[in-house]
Amino acid sequence: MVGLVVVSHSRALARAAVALAQEMLHGRQVRIAIAAGLDENTFGTDATQIVEAITDADQGEGVVVLMDLGSAVLSAELALELLDEPHRDGVLLCPAPLVEGLVVAAVAAAGGADRHEVAAEALAALAGKAAQLPTAAPEEHPARDTAKSGDLSGVFTVSNAHGLHARPAARLVQEVRRLDAEVRLRNRTTGTPWVPAGSLSKVATLGALHGHEVEIEVSGNQAREALSHILALAARNFDETDEAPAEVAPAILSREPRAASPGVGIGPARSTRFGPIEVPDETADDPATEWRRLGKALAAVRRNVRQLRVRTARELSEDEAAIFDAHLLLLDDAELLDQARERINGGLAAAPAWHAAVGRLHDELAALTDPYLQARAADVRAVGDQVLRSLLGITGPAAQGAAGVLVAGDLTPAEAAELQPDQVVAVLMAFSSPNAHNAILLRAKGIPTVVGAGQAVLNIEDGELVAVDGGRGEYVVNPPAEVREAYAARAAELAERSTLALKHAAAPAHTRDGAEVLVAANIGAVSDARVAAEMGADLAGLVRTEFLFMGRAAAPDIDEQEAVYREIAEALGGRRITLRTLDIGGDKPLDFLPSPGEANPFLGVRGIRLSLNHPQLLTDQLVAIVRVAHDTPVSVMFPMVSNLDELLAARRLLDDAIKQVGRGQPDELQVGIMIEVPGAALKAATFALHVDFFSIGTNDLTQYAMAADRNNDAVAEVGDPFDPGVLQLIEATCRGAGDQALVAVCGEIASDERAAALLVGLGVRELSVTPRAIPGTKQTVRSLDSQHATTLAKLALHADSAATAREIVTPLTTVDHRA
Repeated sequence: MVGLVVVSHSRALARAAVALAQEMLHGRQVRIAIAAGLDENTFGTDATQIVEAITDADQGEGVVVLMDLGSAVLSAELALELLDEPHRDGVLLCPAPLVEGLVVAAVAAAGGADRHEVAAEALAALAGKAAQLPTAAPEEHPARDTAKSGDLSGVFTVSNAHGLHARPAARLVQEVRRLDAEVRLRNRTTGTPWVPAGSLSKVATLGALHGHEVEIEVSGNQAREALSHILALAARNFDETDEAPAEVAPAILSREPRAASPGVGIGPARSTRFGPIEVPDETADDPATEWRRLGKALAAVRRNVRQLRVRTARELSEDEAAIFDAHLLLLDDAELLDQARERINGGLAAAPAWHAAVGRLHDELAALTDPYLQARAADVRAVGDQVLRSLLGITGPAAQGAAGVLVAGDLTPAEAAELQPDQVVAVLMAFSSPNAHNAILLRAKGIPTVVGAGQAVLNIEDGELVAVDGGRGEYVVNPPAEVREAYAARAAELAERSTLALKHAAAPAHTRDGAEVLVAANIGAVSDARVAAEMGADLAGLVRTEFLFMGRAAAPDIDEQEAVYREIAEALGGRRITLRTLDIGGDKPLDFLPSPGEANPFLGVRGIRLSLNHPQLLTDQLVAIVRVAHDTPVSVMFPMVSNLDELLAARRLLDDAIKQVGRGQPDELQVGIMIEVPGAALKAATFALHVDFFSIGTNDLTQYAMAADRNNDAVAEVGDPFDPGVLQLIEATCRGAGDQALVAVCGEIASDERAAALLVGLGVRELSVTPRAIPGTKQTVRSLDSQHATTLAKLALHADSAATAREIVTPLTTVDHRA
């Protein structure tokens, strides 16, 4: 019997289509294999997954493959190339519509039709629908460089600060590939030729900058929907958060180095980059073999990039992870693959053919006039080099070199995610900021880091000795013997302190004068909960539940949410878990919950505002939380609350959820809110009458108070949580809470030992940090005298700058932490 394979971007869609087809078989069995989605929740297609599905479906009489659209077709074609020749000959890729085609194909296969008959039946699947619903015959759209009068067209102005660079371009290409329409673009401002909108490489060559007008031409079955969708996408900046214009970047070159991750590292300087790749000028007699070699390398790199994307989304944020979408699209780019295949068919081996194709695209981008878009040529080269290294069997720098200090202009989250503390003793960056995502990840890994050191550090030669103190924001190149000894002594002291902290990690943290301070963990996955338990967390102070909702076609149901929350609770062994309700906004829309474009999404419908606009979504989450709260201590925390009406509305939905569960009020259920909005901090006394606790999100509170995006290097010095204005908002929260509500801090500042002293002095009694920072944070608390910390905090409140506030508490860092 002929086997069938369903290739779809959505695993849920594929399963539903298969279930529908099986309903038509009345008990007869047809082998149908699914190759859909990158995982249960993530859209995408994978050639290696399709190969496995074909192998599973093949019962000796051939296989018919049905696909949805866009890159599913490209992945299926690549999968065909990856198959050995005997298997490949028995496989047909069928362009029939996925749902109707699958139903008809399944019936035909069950009736004993051969693979050609099955494919023909699938292709005719729309005949009945077409006869009942007459439609105009589709027009031919030959390649052309001028718009055809019958097509739909439109124009949008690029509002993104850096134009259509990697992230917004990738967002556009992803959306176009999901639509049954032909979409072409041209830069009306500069008069470029038309390019296909489904090709990331071609969209990049438009050179579309901030303020440029881009013309759209659309045809096909979903032309009208496609045009409306793209115009809406452009209106909301392609879902990219606002950025500073490129020309302000040089302002960061002159600033002083800043501490980003504590610790001391001494070692030879090591470059972040691979050495030049020597590409052999090889020819080959068998193009099919070379194409399969390239296909396998592409598949290997694709798997690696996807793993980095998942890890970055989990450890940092979905926004940072989105940069990998551009890399994945390049690996599937039809124009780029066609260029490589043309050269392979002309007699080149896989490596030089790919190298030449990437080089051509690189040169097109490098020739653009805008410096920011020119820099995107480096992104293309980086992705291309990954494939070359896979083809040529070249391993990475970490595997080649000895341990040392990594010197870089900046690091992407992917690069930071790859670093290992046993190889990289410290990181020294010319740019970046302490609150950038790469710095957050490096802190989580325990790698000493200094950022904002200026462009001069890029002149440090490989092999030169560098000493870095990430806690003080200091570095020395080629230090004299006495300086080297001082750094080594500091490193030994910190190592001893770390060992001692780990030894006592499970014990409670009390200040010298007996004040208890809870040290909690910020958690973004079940695996984080396990690490937190090992590190001695008193509780989970923040569980970012949105990791359950991102990148999927439908919201997780109540049972799925309950199961994950229980798994987190079990990993923490009965300790309290603080579950923050869905914290999503216009800047990071959910696939299953599209939201209208907003001029400033960070000030728009996000956090509790979005949840209250979708009460059933919030109620389902609260039901899952209440179920778990009957068996383990649970705190529910509402994000982005700005006024009392929002809190009371959320509490009413919580009451409804308790009634729906039907077991009464859970004994240990607590309710709290995030303090991220300055207005909420100033109204803390009003909120305290209705909550058990406050949790201050200092990252957002700082950027709202100082009007400075924490991910924008150009304003990194402005958005400083040590600023007295921010400290006064924290003090106002603690004062308003009084004895009625505990005050916690769950921002990055909580793990800074100088900040911990200020926070405790201001009245904070819970510090929630990354899991691996827990032992050190507890040891910091034990070194403090709360009365002395209060005195210093009062001085810091009236300091004239963030730098002065830091100086006030710096002496506390010399306190004997062995106490």
